[in-house]
Amino acid sequence: MNTTTQIPATQNESWGFYGTMNEQAEAAWPLAMTAISDATGQPLESVRAFLDSRHGRHFADDVQNGLYTGATLADAINAATQRWMGWTIGRSTSKRFGIPKGLPYLTGFVIHCEIVEESLAA
Repeated sequence: MNTTTQIPATQNESWGFYGTMNEQAEAAWPLAMTAISDATGQPLESVRAFLDSRHGRHFADDVQNGLYTGATLADAINAATQRWMGWTIGRSTSKRFGIPKGLPYLTGFVIHCEIVEESLAA
């Protein structure tokens, strides 16, 4: 990611990733935005839509699990990112959300959340 790129602010402070991270949200937000954008190759606005969604809340739960085991915030975010990139979209998830089967889970849901947000704005 280009270091001069402005990280979009959350639009969901009380829920999603930001709300789930509680007092660590401010520090976690730019780390997660960058890690996910770098891993998926998706733009920051798409990552923001993902992190602000219910899927972002589940991602935060995964990060919280890493923190609980003693990982640093950055390590917990990177581990969650790699874990979600290692999973692939299965048949039932593909049918339910319209995400192509076999796509990395994180990439699929980042793109899915961007499409949902765009359709709601239209």
